[in-house]
Amino acid sequence: MAGHGLPKPVTRVRTPVAASNFKEKFDQIWDMEQIKKYDFRKVLEELRKKSGRGTELVSVYIPPDKQLSDVTSHLRSEHGQAMNIKSKTTRTNVQSALESILSKLKYVRGGENGLVIFCGAIDKGGDRTDIETAIVEPPAKLFSYIYHCDSSFFLEPLEEMIEEKEKYGLIVLDRREATIGILNGEVVEAMKHLTSSVPGKMRKGGQSASRFQRLREIAIDDFYKRIGKHASQILLQVEDLSGILIGGPSPTKEEFVKGSYLHYELQNKLLGEFDVAYTDESGLYELVDAAEEVLEGLDLMREKKLMARFMKLVANDETMVAYGEKEVRRKLEIGAVDTLLISAELESELVHELVEKAEVIGADVEFISVEIEEGSQLKRAFGGVAAILRYKYKTR
Repeated sequence: MAGHGLPKPVTRVRTPVAASNFKEKFDQIWDMEQIKKYDFRKVLEELRKKSGRGTELVSVYIPPDKQLSDVTSHLRSEHGQAMNIKSKTTRTNVQSALESILSKLKYVRGGENGLVIFCGAIDKGGDRTDIETAIVEPPAKLFSYIYHCDSSFFLEPLEEMIEEKEKYGLIVLDRREATIGILNGEVVEAMKHLTSSVPGKMRKGGQSASRFQRLREIAIDDFYKRIGKHASQILLQVEDLSGILIGGPSPTKEEFVKGSYLHYELQNKLLGEFDVAYTDESGLYELVDAAEEVLEGLDLMREKKLMARFMKLVANDETMVAYGEKEVRRKLEIGAVDTLLISAELESELVHELVEKAEVIGADVEFISVEIEEGSQLKRAFGGVAAILRYKYKTR
C-alpha cells in the first residue's frame, strides 16, 4: 500500500520464535493476521475521512486478470467525457485525478489480488484542495472492475473483505429430512440433503403397536447415524471451523444431540440448539437468523473473558499484570508478558512497536473492542494497553 497523506502500513518479516508446540506457532500467525487487519482498517478509516466538494473523488478497482491497457483506454474515455461537466472546478479536478491515475498505471503493477487506486481533490477547507492518491493492494482477490466517481471514495468492497468470515457448521433436521451446510461469513452454502425412511405415526394393518414402535425407533436411530456420518465427512474437512449450530423441532434436535451422533470433535464445538420450522435449505437460513445473538456475541465474549481475567488479577494478584504504556513496555522487554491486551483505538505507531516486541518473546496479542464496557475501561483507566504476565513480577 502506498499513498500521500495516508498512514503506510508496515510490512514486516516476523521474527522467528522458538515454539515448543504447534499452538504457539499458530498463535503467532494469528497475531500477524490481526495486525494486518488492524493496519488495513486504519487505512480505510483515513480514506473514509476524505471528502471532495463535488463528485470529484475517483475510485478504480482493478482485478488481477484485467488488462491494464483496457483500464487505461477506459480512463482516457472518462477523461474525455469529463469535458461535459458544467462546473469548471469539478471538471478540472476530475480530469486531474484521472491524469494522475493514468500516470501511475505506467509503472504500478497489481499483485495477485489486484489493485485499487483512490485519487481526487481533497477538501482542505478555506477554498483549498489538494490532489491526493492512495494505491492499495486489497487483502482478498478482486473479481470485478469498478470505476466510481463521487464526493467520497468508494470503500464498500474493501470493507467487506476485512469483515470477519468465520465458518460455522449448520445442521437442520427432523425425522423426515435433514440438511447440512456451512456458514462462511455471511454466505450460507447447503452441502448435503438427506431424507429418511422413518415410517409415519400410523402403523400398517397387521402390525402390533409395540413392533411398529420398535421398527420406527430403529429407523430413526439409523437416520440420525446417517446425519452424523455425513456431518463428519463434510464438517471435519472445514479448516478453522468456529462452531456447530443445530436446528429443528423439539424433541428431534435434542434427541440427536443427546444421542451423541456427532463426531466428538464436532460435538465439542456445539454452540446451541435452535427451534426452526424448516429442515430443507431454507431451514439453514432460518437457523442462522435464530442464532444471530449467539454469533454476534462470540468475539465480544472472548474479549470480555480476557478482560475479566485481567481485572480479577488486578484485584487479587497485581504482580501478575502490567498496565500503562511505560510498564507494559518494560515487561515486554524482559520477556514477562504472556498476553498483550491492546485497545482497538490505540494509536497505530505505538501498536506496531508493542506488537513487534511481543512477537520477539512469543507473547499473544489481543485487540479489545471499545464496543464492550471492559474495552472502554481498558482505554479509559489503563491507557489502552495492558498485559497478563507469565510469572509474578514485583516492581522494585
